[in-house]
Amino acid sequence: MGNCFGTGNRRRLRGATDVEHGVVAVGKNQPLLRVPVMWSSDVIATDGQLQGKRDEFWDTAPAFEGRREVWDALKAAAEAAELKDYDLAQAIVDGAGISLPKGTLEECYDELGSRYVIPKYCLNKPTNFTSDTGGAAMAASPDQLVPVDQNEEKVNIKLRLSTGKDVKLSVYPSTRMSEVKKMLQSSEGIDAVRTRLLFSGKLVSDSATIEQLKIPKGFVLQVIVS
Repeated sequence: MGNCFGTGNRRRLRGATDVEHGVVAVGKNQPLLRVPVMWSSDVIATDGQLQGKRDEFWDTAPAFEGRREVWDALKAAAEAAELKDYDLAQAIVDGAGISLPKGTLEECYDELGSRYVIPKYCLNKPTNFTSDTGGAAMAASPDQLVPVDQNEEKVNIKLRLSTGKDVKLSVYPSTRMSEVKKMLQSSEGIDAVRTRLLFSGKLVSDSATIEQLKIPKGFVLQVIVS
């Protein structure tokens, strides 16, 4: 990381301010640095190339070493950190018992001592990145209204709050996660902007619909408020 503590820096306290500015002392476990991973690439330059590399890594990494549930948690934490939701990323890491000796997701360890290495392209877009989605990105906006098919039948989903309380909601298959958050805000008083939903340990996109997630009957969605 290049942030070693010399003689003149030993008096610095490793408080929140240090973490936010990328200063960390290497040890057994450190809080997640609240700074994005900066890098550039001569190969990855567009959305399609980046997503392809990420999909390939997350699909194949569990087959070689480590536990799949830890990989799932790391993927969710990486996605949250890329969105600068560091509180959520830290909560996911802590909940999965993952240690960050350097305060970064690039090198992690689980409770059994297994080592996990995540490439930079899974943590942030390169500085020379060019979006190739154009109007498609706008079409996927979570705030865009989705017409409801009048022939749709409502389904019941269960959500578990961080307090341990379970909440049941009746929704349409075309209901988006952004709408689910607003329903939680209405019924439970939870700020929709600060709410994150996890499905099988993975962070759920606001634009995803109930139908797209293919949630098994009786499955519980985790709700984390940052």
